[in-house]
Amino acid sequence: MKTTLKPKYDMRFLFSCLFLVSFLNVFSQDEVKPEIKPVVKIDSLYREDQFYFSVTYNLLVQGPDGLKQDKFSAGLSGGFLRDFPLNKKRTFAIAPGLGISYQNYYQNLTVSKSADGSLIYGVNSYDEFVANRFRQYLVDVPIEFRWRNSTYESTKFWRIYAGLKFSYVFAAKSVLKDGENIYKIKNNPDLNDFQYGVYLSAGYNTWNIYAYYGLNTLYKSEVKTLSGENVSMRTMNLGLIFYIL
Repeated sequence: MKTTLKPKYDMRFLFSCLFLVSFLNVFSQDEVKPEIKPVVKIDSLYREDQFYFSVTYNLLVQGPDGLKQDKFSAGLSGGFLRDFPLNKKRTFAIAPGLGISYQNYYQNLTVSKSADGSLIYGVNSYDEFVANRFRQYLVDVPIEFRWRNSTYESTKFWRIYAGLKFSYVFAAKSVLKDGENIYKIKNNPDLNDFQYGVYLSAGYNTWNIYAYYGLNTLYKSEVKTLSGENVSMRTMNLGLIFYIL
């Protein structure tokens, strides 16, 4: 005997199927997917390439007897240093660079000219002239040997940098006013055009103390004063140096 489903049962079956499909669809939409965060790469192979700027007080040492300085003899220098780490932690490095300097000196070593044009050097008391000034401009090639406790996470650290500096004097001028005459000597041939010395800088973050000592003399060895003394003075610079990343 053939049987048939009643209409109301057909409707119940249809609604049950629709409900099941809707439930599965909602369940699939509520599934939470894990968040994928971008991978941040840390540069453990950092370099301390830096611009530098220094302000110094300039001294003349080991000069002839009676040599004195007056007023504030200032020096300015700036340049760039390229960092080459030497160990895995990058706490030791060597850094060659290139820069330029201006050095100014107020002192009582006078340079004047005789009637035949030759240069005359003397150490005079300050009441014998009105003004006496010497300045020079140099191209610098520093080479630093560096220690620092820096990390790739911070640019603020302690440092001790020792270095050699080679300089070429591309311009120089001395001006003497003795009350009657003015003597201006440009690019004095008695100067050592190539100068070199050692320096040390130490400090934390941007602020660092700085000291430089010249290993060769400012003037050539054969230069003498009227009294026969060698003008064998060397330069010393004391001040602050700033390193900027």
